[in-house]
This record gives sequence, C-alpha cells and structure tokens, in this order.
Amino acid sequence: MHGTVMNALSIVMMSLLGYFAGRRMNESLKNYMMKVMGLVVFVIGLDMAFETSNFALITLSLLTGSITGHAIGIERRLERFGVRIERRFQGSRFAEGFVSGTLLFCVGSMAVIGPVQEALTGDVSVLLTKSILDGIASIVLSSTLGIGVLFSALPVLLYQSFFYFGASAVKAHATVNAVAEITSLGGVMIAAIGLNLMKIAELKPGDMLPSFLFLPIYMMLLSAISGMI
Repeated sequence: MHGTVMNALSIVMMSLLGYFAGRRMNESLKNYMMKVMGLVVFVIGLDMAFETSNFALITLSLLTGSITGHAIGIERRLERFGVRIERRFQGSRFAEGFVSGTLLFCVGSMAVIGPVQEALTGDVSVLLTKSILDGIASIVLSSTLGIGVLFSALPVLLYQSFFYFGASAVKAHATVNAVAEITSLGGVMIAAIGLNLMKIAELKPGDMLPSFLFLPIYMMLLSAISGMI
C-alpha cells in the first residue's frame, strides 16, 4: 500500500507548502504545470492500455460501460454531489478546504485504478503520478482555502485503502490474462484523464467505470465460446 501512503503524504506536504508559499505562484504557471502533468498521465495510460491481448474486448467493455455509466449519470451525479457538499460548508474556510480537497482527490478514476493496479501487479506508477497531480492541486487549493486541504489526506488514505485491500482479496483468483486486461482497461481511462487535463478533450472517465463490471462478463463469455469451438 506504499502508493496510497505516498499519495496521502504528498497532499500533506504540498498543502503546507501551498499554505505558506502558494500565493506567490503565478496562475499561468499553475495551469501550465497541470497541462504538463496531463501529458505524463496520458503517456502512462497509453502504456497501460497496450497490456491487452484483445483490443476488441477492451473496446466492447468500454462502450457498454460508458453507455451504462452515461445512462445512470455517474459523472453528473458525482459533480452534483460535490456541489451540494461544497454549498453546505460554504462560509467555513477550514471545512470548505477539507471538503474540496477530499472530493477532488477521491472522486476520480485514478483513485480507484491506482490502488487496484498496485494490489494486483505491485506497480505504483499511477499512484505516483496521482501523488504529483494531487500535490500540485494541494498547493493551489491550500493557497486559497487554507489548511483544511491538508486534512483531506485522511479520507484519501481510507478510500484508496478500501480498493487496495479489496483487490488484494481477489488477487489469488485473478489470472495473469485477467490482470493484463484490467490494467489495459484502466489505462484507457487514465489516458482519458490526461486528455482532459491537457484540455484536448472533455471525456467523462467516471461514466466509464461500469466497464470494469462488463469486462469479466465478456471474458467469461469469450472463454466459454472458445471452449465450445
């Protein structure tokens, strides 16, 4: 669980930096840093995406999952939830910083894919990148909303630990091929986040999350069909 601990520590340290020195950073520099990180995120996602041995399977899972997620309105509901929570705590500087940080750092595909990838493969590259991204965001948030942002590291630690231990519990039952396909599917979503950060596209990775439910179903169907031939 090293990646999640590293992520939480980056939020704490960068929040302190932002609180004491972040006001001196130029806004255009902050935006440029996020775009550069978007490029890194995209390349990491692309590298993960090529783990698959069956792009048709990944495409079908993504399409079905995205249609389902869009119909349910996962991304839209997450955004509305965030707005409602922020409005509730509006006026309290500490609470607003804590809630804004928690929502920003937890509500996203990387917070799910990162700990799952570490649990299944031991690879912390996604969480390392997320740590840097969250660190930059912590500087920006804490420079305007105060020290409450620092304490959002605790919900991040608990939230990502849930996915890490959940993935660890099923690791013994996951085949090498299954891990590769899950990694590939997560990589496509990570690449989508990178495109969003660079402001090249306006994709909705949250709506893609149901793809993880369809992927094992399609893999079992494919295996059953192959066994019949």
